[in-house]
Amino acid sequence: MTALATHYPELFALPTDERVALGQALLASAETETAADELPPAFLAELERRVADHRANPGSAIPWEVVKARLLARSKK
Repeated sequence: MTALATHYPELFALPTDERVALGQALLASAETETAADELPPAFLAELERRVADHRANPGSAIPWEVVKARLLARSKK
């Protein structure tokens, strides 16, 4: 028995699908925290600026399909 199973037997008693969902949720939360912690402050500020710009003018966004097509066309030149 692992240390986690010893400390949290109620979690290990959950049905398999619930344990998997819990594990995925925990992993996602850890990835989000880790990713944000590793970004330089200037990068985070730029992301916040871009989100604010998008919220102020959502019509200026270019759909991914259009961006992808343009990039593929460029790479063929």
